[in-house]
Amino acid sequence: MSSNEENQNPEEQAEVVEQAASENQPSDDLSFEQQVAALSEQLDSALKQANTHKDTALRAKAETENIRRRAEREVSSASKFALERFAKEILDVVDSLEKALEHPAESKAQSAMHEGIELTYKLLLDTLNKFHIQQISPLGENFDPGLHEAMVMQESDEHEPNSVMMVVQAGYQLNGRLIRPARVIVAKGKAASIDENA
Repeated sequence: MSSNEENQNPEEQAEVVEQAASENQPSDDLSFEQQVAALSEQLDSALKQANTHKDTALRAKAETENIRRRAEREVSSASKFALERFAKEILDVVDSLEKALEHPAESKAQSAMHEGIELTYKLLLDTLNKFHIQQISPLGENFDPGLHEAMVMQESDEHEPNSVMMVVQAGYQLNGRLIRPARVIVAKGKAASIDENA
């Protein structure tokens, strides 16, 4: 409150309040229709402003909801695929064990070691499965470029065309996401022979 307002007596203050209120109301000099038109104009302006604020609030709410959903997806994805880098590294160990198992045991000592490697390999695969890391070994299945990498195509009478006739290296998925394709040899049908005597 200013010093002038403090020096005014209550009657003068009441006059100031009445004057301010009368400035915000339609003048008595206006006709009833003009007053209604002025009030309608004020109402339309207020409604437009209210609709603008409502639209802004709805947009802000939608944006907040989108941010919340995106954050939930990112957290879920991060927890699901946090092991991906580790899984890629551990696959080298799995490959080494597989290579060791390819060599047959030639003595009793080697047979015991072979059996130990086989048990370690199975234990490692079981552990990977517990953490949703599944092996892809598609021998005999149809070639799937989304899961398999064709190393070479070979003609074969024993296998269906476009089927996997040999798995060179197993592939792996983590929670359904491919972390390494299976490297395979794919069968193809024999080329039709041309009869030169015809």
